[in-house]
Amino acid sequence: MHKLVTAVLVVLTVLYPLGVYLAMGRVAPQWLAVLLMLLAVLRAVVTRQRFWWAVALGAAVLALAAWWQGDALAVKLYPVLVNAVLLVVFTFSLRHPPTVVERLARLTEPGLSPSGVRYTRKVTVVWCVFFVLNGAAAAYTATFSSDATWALYNGLIAYILMGCLMGTEWCIRQWVRRREAMA
Repeated sequence: MHKLVTAVLVVLTVLYPLGVYLAMGRVAPQWLAVLLMLLAVLRAVVTRQRFWWAVALGAAVLALAAWWQGDALAVKLYPVLVNAVLLVVFTFSLRHPPTVVERLARLTEPGLSPSGVRYTRKVTVVWCVFFVLNGAAAAYTATFSSDATWALYNGLIAYILMGCLMGTEWCIRQWVRRREAMA
C-alpha cells in the first residue's frame, strides 16, 4: 500500500505543471497553491525525507505569496523551488561527503573504488550545474513566458533534459568502467 501511495504521489508531482495549466482560469491560484503545498506535505510524510519537508516549507511560502498576490506566479515558481532545494542538497553533499550520487552508487556497488568516488563527485557537480540552469529556465518561463510555454517546459522539456542527462551519464559511466577494467 505504501508503494502505491508513493507512486500516486510521484505521478501527481510529475503531472503538476499540466494540472496547473489545465486549472488556470478555472481554479483560483490561491487554491492551486494550497493543493501544491498539501501534495508536498504528503510526499514528505510518506517518504519521510528531509528533502520533501524543505520542499513543503517552500511550497507553504509560495502558497502564502499566492494568497497575498492573488496571481498564479507563485504557483508557477514551484519548479524553481524544487531545483533550488535539489541544488542545496547536492551542493551540501559536495561539502560534506559522501555526495548524493555516491550514496546512490553505493546502493548497487557498496565497495565503490576511490576512482568511483571521484567520478560520483564530478557527476554531482554536473547535477548542480543542471539544477542552476533548469531552475533559471523554470524561473524565466514562469516570469516571462505564456502559461502554455511554462507548462511545456516544466511539464515535458525539463523531464526530457533530466532523462538525457541521466542517459548520457549512464553511457559515460559504462565507458569509464570498461576503461578501468582494461587498465
